[in-house]
Amino acid sequence: MENNDNMRALFIIINAGFGDTAVEAARECGARGATIINARGTAANLKSFLGIHVEPEKEIVISLVDEETADKIMEAIPQKAGVTTPANGVCFCLPIDRMTMINKLSPEKDEEEETE
Repeated sequence: MENNDNMRALFIIINAGFGDTAVEAARECGARGATIINARGTAANLKSFLGIHVEPEKEIVISLVDEETADKIMEAIPQKAGVTTPANGVCFCLPIDRMTMINKLSPEKDEEEETE
């Protein structure tokens, strides 16, 4: 297990269908990848259509990035997927005390993939 004082877990919670928008914004800022999780919101003002309550669908984008990249992403998200956009996203990050790589690629393998 490695100590990673510089790493952050970045969370972006957005309306369903905008996960790719958030991932693209994160990649432009230097993130290498992300995980998108389907979720549902529990807002106090649930919408109703023909007597059926509709719960807002959300997506949670999670990315592990260094502190500098996290800062860049958090500056970019409000313009690209923030609360003033149709994505209606919020973004926050948490420090990572420790982490371990499950399927860490060797540097040689990374170089081979980049040249292909």
